[in-house]
Amino acid sequence: MNVLERIFGVERPLIAMCHLRGLPGRPRHDVAAGVDGIVEWLARDVTTLQEAGVHGLLFCNENDIPYQLQVGPEAVAAMAATIGQLRKELRLPFGVDLLWDPRAALAVARATGAAFVREVFTGVYESDMGLMAPSLGDLAAFRHAIGADDVALFTNITPEFSRSVSGRSVAERARSAAFLGVDALLVSGQMAGVSAELDDLREAKEATPQVPVLANTGVTAENVGRILKVADGLVVGTSLKVDGEIWNPVDPARARRLVELVAELTEAGEARPGDPP
Repeated sequence: MNVLERIFGVERPLIAMCHLRGLPGRPRHDVAAGVDGIVEWLARDVTTLQEAGVHGLLFCNENDIPYQLQVGPEAVAAMAATIGQLRKELRLPFGVDLLWDPRAALAVARATGAAFVREVFTGVYESDMGLMAPSLGDLAAFRHAIGADDVALFTNITPEFSRSVSGRSVAERARSAAFLGVDALLVSGQMAGVSAELDDLREAKEATPQVPVLANTGVTAENVGRILKVADGLVVGTSLKVDGEIWNPVDPARARRLVELVAELTEAGEARPGDPP
């Protein structure tokens, strides 16, 4: 049983994004509404996604633009408090992504009972937020120290808004991350809502057949068939929103439609990683 089956109970999960409103300390934070406003907004999306039948949820502070490579304690506290208030309503396994701070994400995951975190854990990248240079060794030690060894590490090997400083190929980055012990590899497009390149997905999968590879951005009802012929799973946000706009609430019809398509493709045997698209 691989990590995806262990966490989500299926071989090729559809993990849906739960985008928080702006957190305290960030430009988009609604001071008057406070954390209660963040919880109220998020609760509606969580209900819609769970009723649609997705396999997992991923909580992310998407509204905290411009993003930071290191967040403050106010963001960690607010995100943990928000998820904590919704914890009794969660029927699905969930993860945490606190952009772009892997240490903070691990702390929130431990506090809330998350099953996984999505961050950049390996490599060095020149990005719009500055130089990304995570230390997986230090982060693994921190995870162990806080009792979070069971929190799976999903690492983005083609992070949005960035490029590899080394210029190493996707295959090289995938093999290195797999050797260093991450649990799953994520392949992204240039920014949220932009599809990952099929060639990048295929390159990562062929280089690391033993590690799950997920499409991390830009999955839609139109391209999901092509993507699932290569990827082991999906992380989906923008295309599930009203009018396909990232800042809008989740659209129940869009969410149900994508869930149905993934089920149809899987049952028809059309979602087989390794097949040519």
